[in-house]
Order: sequence, then structure tokens, then C-alpha cells
Amino acid sequence: EVGLCILTGEIVWICGPYECGKWNDISIFRNALMTELGPNERVEADDGYIGEHPRHIKCPKGFANQEQTLFMQQRVRNRQETVNKRFKNWGILKEVYRHAIPKHGDVFRAIVVITQLSITNGEQLFECGYKDPPFGVTGSSSELDQSKDGSEDSDISFDEDSSL
Repeated sequence: EVGLCILTGEIVWICGPYECGKWNDISIFRNALMTELGPNERVEADDGYIGEHPRHIKCPKGFANQEQTLFMQQRVRNRQETVNKRFKNWGILKEVYRHAIPKHGDVFRAIVVITQLSITNGEQLFECGYKDPPFGVTGSSSELDQSKDGSEDSDISFDEDSSL
């Protein structure tokens, strides 16, 4: 399991390895990353994670998605797939692994580190312009700038301009 920062595109999470076929994506998420999320923190993921939408995950077919955020959400998922493709540029990850299984996790983590270094040093990912309305809040943009306790939340902003 690999996660990118939605705002920066940097690789910020790696967990595993998990034995192939015994763990599906949502089980891995529930076992690891979900336990690390802060209050009101969510991740973007595909519909394989719909069981944790909307509390912990935003999925494309989730009922809580606002129409104006769908394009931006797709860009975030596309950026993740771009990183996944960079991993697969390493032949060892797209062919049958023929070495000691216990070393597979070490090999994968090394590839992740090298990929992050390449992102940091010039092979940047595309911007997503991600701005997410707080979960469970509806109304005008001025209402969306306020958290439930009335304080301003500088980490979460929402722009009603759907041309992102």
C-alpha cells in the first residue's frame, strides 16, 4: 500500500508487504492507514474502498461526493496511478519475482524511495489543485470556510470554481 500527499504529491505512506490473495485493498487499509488518520482526515481511493466512504475515504461512486469535486478527485487518483506506473518501470515489479520472497518488501521499499527521490529532484508530478469541502457541511463558500466550532480552518479550503 502506497499513499501520496494529496496536496504535494509526495509519497508519504508505505505499508506492507501483504501476502498476495489473502488481503484485499480495503482490508489492508483498515489494518494500517485507517488507524493512522486524524479526526476528519480522509483519503482518495477507487471504488474498491467504498465500504469506508464517506467517513474515511472518498470514492468516485460515493454518495457524498459533490459534483464540482469529481474532476479534481479524478486528477488525484490519476496522479497516484502515475506513481504506480513509475514503480512498474522497474522490471522486477512487472515480471514474476524470482528471488527470496522475504526480500520482496525490501526491494519494493527501495523502489519507492528511489521514485520519491526522482520526484523531489526534477521528475515532478502534475498539480491537482485539490480543495475539499469539509465532510458533512453544505452551504455557501463562506459557511464552508468555518469549521463546526466556528473557527477558521486554513488546512481545508473549498473554491466553488469548478474549472480546477
